[in-house]
Amino acid sequence: MMRSKLFVPGARPDLFAKAWSSGADAVSFDLEDSVAQERKARARADVAAFLASRPDAGPLAIVRINAPGSAHFAADLAAIVPARPGLLNVPKLESAAQVREVVAHVESAVARAPGAAMPRLLVNIETPRGLRHAAEIAAAHPCVAGLQLGLGDLFEPQGIRRDDPANLHAVMFRLALAAAEAGVFACDGAHPDFRDPAGFEREARIAQGLGFIGKSCIHPRQVEWAHAVFTPDPEALDWARRVVAAAAEARAQSLAAFAVDGRMVDPPYLRRAERLLAQAGAPGAADTPAS
Repeated sequence: MMRSKLFVPGARPDLFAKAWSSGADAVSFDLEDSVAQERKARARADVAAFLASRPDAGPLAIVRINAPGSAHFAADLAAIVPARPGLLNVPKLESAAQVREVVAHVESAVARAPGAAMPRLLVNIETPRGLRHAAEIAAAHPCVAGLQLGLGDLFEPQGIRRDDPANLHAVMFRLALAAAEAGVFACDGAHPDFRDPAGFEREARIAQGLGFIGKSCIHPRQVEWAHAVFTPDPEALDWARRVVAAAAEARAQSLAAFAVDGRMVDPPYLRRAERLLAQAGAPGAADTPAS
């Protein structure tokens, strides 16, 4: 379950422990845009040290590295991969070939780090070209776990209004279908104003309605806002459990379709129920990419 992903700048080690204990489902340590060039080396060392000493229990640890082709990409991998992050967040990718190139570099970093494991990738979609190729990007390699929408990078250079729900729905819909085609999850990016709960909720509600699993947060107060939107309600979870139970009974009778509460249920509805339980971390869920 990743309803909330709290962003913390890699250049602010004084905030690492606070972010870790914020109640967010995931904490994303940023080595890219929030870190000045002259502080990159120090930031990656601080993030790696924190991850190496983090408690076993806690949120999912994510690190946003610098983009491939940058002067800091290889050094980020060398420092972060041995610390075993849960996800590597890779920005600025626009093609399947770039994904495979990143994977090759990560595999090399894993091979050079005793005890390291291959991390899964969360790929940022933040350019028009990246959005056009999102499905191919998501399917480029099995280690791609999900796609994350970067609305600021996608909208601002083109002058696209972010406060227009039609604009939000258009790009989120495309990303949701691309992620579904590849069998990975979709995660919404951050709302830039932490004093604007209405704007945050507007974006989050559209994302949630399109099957996104959660939203990025830039301030601890936004974590609660994200959980309010992306936590499945008890009635929905009860429906999902009954669908999964009825499916098991139907399989025992070699039935492909069955009824729950007078409504016909077939495989697409079952997959939706399993995905809902997986997102909530609830018993009875199948192991799906959306979890």
